[in-house]
Amino acid sequence: MAGTDADRAAWPGARAVTARVAGVLLAAGEGSRLGRPKALVELGGRTLAERGVALLRDGGADPVLVVTGAVPLSMAGAHAVANPDWRTGMGSSLAAGLRALGAGCGAAVLALADQPLVGAEAVRRLIAAYRDGAGVAVAAYGGEPRNPVLIAREHWESVLELATGDTGARPFLRAHPELVTLIECADTGSAYDVDTPEDLARVRGVSAVRSEEKS
Repeated sequence: MAGTDADRAAWPGARAVTARVAGVLLAAGEGSRLGRPKALVELGGRTLAERGVALLRDGGADPVLVVTGAVPLSMAGAHAVANPDWRTGMGSSLAAGLRALGAGCGAAVLALADQPLVGAEAVRRLIAAYRDGAGVAVAAYGGEPRNPVLIAREHWESVLELATGDTGARPFLRAHPELVTLIECADTGSAYDVDTPEDLARVRGVSAVRSEEKS
């Protein structure tokens, strides 16, 4: 059973961690159902890739890598990592991103370019959980695990052994629920996916409402 952030804080094994926490944005797909690469879609004056980089940087991840594939990407504040096998699915992009990180990174926050309403506070909470001793921390919305996800370096090879096709880290998380610390993030944003034109319209509507509320 997955632990909660409160459970983790109470565990005697909690540890102070000083290693850097990197950010990895998966942005390699061609967006077949959307009809165009999601990374280049604009929302609120920025592309989804730019929003994803800002999410990770504002949340405290450093360095930030963007895994590219269907289209080349270059943006300030991030290093692009090309995945020549992007057509095989998310698993190969996850491998490209994690294997590009230097030895000084003790953990990585994994985010998806097609979830532009995730808040930077979610990233901050995952990193805080890692500093408190969590080896795997997953953002939850109303108790449901979604993204982003933080995984400590000691688990990377195990994650990649199971990350085939378009599954990403999900098989590892399902196989090892005892390692997972759920971090509630419903008050920080939402994990709506942009997979279809209808999804994009919904996300744009939610984004517009939030912009009005802030103004």
